[in-house]
Amino acid sequence: MSSSISRRRFIGTSAAVSQAALVATASAQSTAASEKIVIGVMGLSRGRSLSTSFAKRPNVEIKYVCDVDSQRAESCADLLMGAVNKKPQAIGDFRRILDDPDVDALVCSAPNHWHAPATIFACQAGKHVYVEKPCSHNPQEGEWMVEAARKHKRAVQMGTQRRSGATLRKAMAMLSDGVIGKVYHSRAFYFSLRGSIGTGAAADVPAHLDYDLWQGPAPRTDYMSNRVHYNWHWFWHWGNGELGNNGVHSLDVCRWGLGVDYPTRISSVGGRYAFQDDQQTPDTQTVSYEFADGKSITWQGLSCNRNGGGFVSFFGENGSMVIGGGGEYTIYDRNNKEVKTEAGSRGDVEHIDNFLAAIRNDKPLALNSEIAEGHKSTLLCHLGNISQRTGRTLECDPSNGHIQNDKVAMELWRRNYDKKFEPKV
Repeated sequence: MSSSISRRRFIGTSAAVSQAALVATASAQSTAASEKIVIGVMGLSRGRSLSTSFAKRPNVEIKYVCDVDSQRAESCADLLMGAVNKKPQAIGDFRRILDDPDVDALVCSAPNHWHAPATIFACQAGKHVYVEKPCSHNPQEGEWMVEAARKHKRAVQMGTQRRSGATLRKAMAMLSDGVIGKVYHSRAFYFSLRGSIGTGAAADVPAHLDYDLWQGPAPRTDYMSNRVHYNWHWFWHWGNGELGNNGVHSLDVCRWGLGVDYPTRISSVGGRYAFQDDQQTPDTQTVSYEFADGKSITWQGLSCNRNGGGFVSFFGENGSMVIGGGGEYTIYDRNNKEVKTEAGSRGDVEHIDNFLAAIRNDKPLALNSEIAEGHKSTLLCHLGNISQRTGRTLECDPSNGHIQNDKVAMELWRRNYDKKFEPKV
């Protein structure tokens, strides 16, 4: 943690300060708004874009770009040199970021199985965290992340950036105010045109890849030719399928607009229909969620068929609202007549600014997608996948989402870890 960031935690702690001290405090807080924040970025697929976006914000320094693939790390460092005329250090082990006292925050955009452990380790090292979606690989990790953020008083933001889009925030407020009456149902969609991943073969690990560190907290497996760098998404050992990969964005908006937290019942149907290959996760999936207050959500995802459309729709007593993937919305009356439409944006930059402001103002809970909310939305993905994998309808505790009366399903609530990187809060 840089000295300027550390100092501001001690400003204004006395309740009995003089007027002069109050003036000094106000001045220090004003200065804090422009203080430099030093960041390290871990994982340079999505992190390549994030590193550029963070670097372009005022008074932000990207000190490290980190990837277990040295070619990716060097390429991203060169990219930032061209973008902001300052080249960060290209490194392969994210622990160097955590060990550096000058670093204020970790941006974690590594594969899913690294999201929670890296976040927990970062909080323990005194770093704030911007963690990509889904925030965790399994439900237990999400609970640990909330616990770690609270214990160490760190700002932890999940990368569901639509929570910061101004137009979408306006639309959600309108739903809450009754623009379509009582809202009782929401539908979410994802369509893509992914190809087959084929059948992998045992292969030598490339010289530029630290495969042991890539596996990190996951129990060890042999290197295969069709896993790294992207297809790990479609294996339960590291990924969460399309539901965790992209469904979390739309489900987060559904949950937000309905004003719900944990479901009471979940059921998933689907499977692998498009290709006969090594993929384990469904390429076609529909999940239904029920909530205690008479509300429900459905999510439909097709990874290998783009003959569909939509992002999120809400249905209420007096009409509906359709949300586009870019943050735009359209309101319809009961007769499906358009009433109002407004363009928007995804909120990418605003989400980053919200995270930076929480750090500068020492308000770790003042986040639009704070980890407690991020965990609830990610949990919907996990529960949908557990239902799919077990072939069971799940009954859940509406206070915390825990699966009830099903020991087999609850075995998927957490995972086993490689002991070197097992997270412990």
